[in-house]
Amino acid sequence: MDQVLSWLESEQPDLLCLQETKVDDPLFPLEAFKSAGWHVHIHGQKAYNGVALISREPLEDVRCGFAGELPNDAEANDLGAQKRVISAMLNGVRVLNLYVPNGSSLKSEKYPYKLAWLGCLKRYLDAQEQRGEPLCMVGDFNIGLEARDLPDPDRQTGGIMASDAERQALRDALGERLQDVFRVFEPDSGHWSWWDYRSGAWDRDRGWRIDHVYLCDELLGLARSCVIHKRMRGNQQPSDHAPVSVVVDWPPTDDDEGDEPFF
Repeated sequence: MDQVLSWLESEQPDLLCLQETKVDDPLFPLEAFKSAGWHVHIHGQKAYNGVALISREPLEDVRCGFAGELPNDAEANDLGAQKRVISAMLNGVRVLNLYVPNGSSLKSEKYPYKLAWLGCLKRYLDAQEQRGEPLCMVGDFNIGLEARDLPDPDRQTGGIMASDAERQALRDALGERLQDVFRVFEPDSGHWSWWDYRSGAWDRDRGWRIDHVYLCDELLGLARSCVIHKRMRGNQQPSDHAPVSVVVDWPPTDDDEGDEPFF
């Protein structure tokens, strides 16, 4: 908690998107954020899952789950039992914050659940696209989409978080409408956002890049930077994930010098 508040104080983002909050809404530490001047929207769940939005200014049209976008989709309603999706409007941009299922293993019942969830994400994005809102999609995707996102792709490709089915399901959801902004600025391998607590992954720098920021073309052309804040993983009692930030010149102006939303 202290590390999150410290990071907010030092970085001053317009919006912080949290995943895997692991707490029911009544137990979320709202007052700690509010007393520091932040606005909070939460969609939580005890012990696992949970997402939240922490913003400098009030957000608009906050939506939780898939079902609001897909009211007649029975699977979307069923998948909503796990609290993994929250979105809101910020300065005319729809920001979608996701915690994608891990899948556990290729033999686990959680694996087909993950694929079904990604299929629902595609339908959700199809519906969202019809509204024409500029979109920024962020989160813990639990997928190393390409070989350069893995420390040992020869060994890890085909396994959980790097299987053909997972990768294709995410690509299908992205389509041509969303691009990985980090790869615009950092095309090479060796950039990780998650280091497993087990097996000395941090000490050996054997991480994965599974925390992504995807932008629509309108926003991508205005992106200034996308950075993994790796130093945060070196703190005492850290998260196993490092924050990822993006800076976008938005809203656009005639001289392209607008505000700089920082998610």
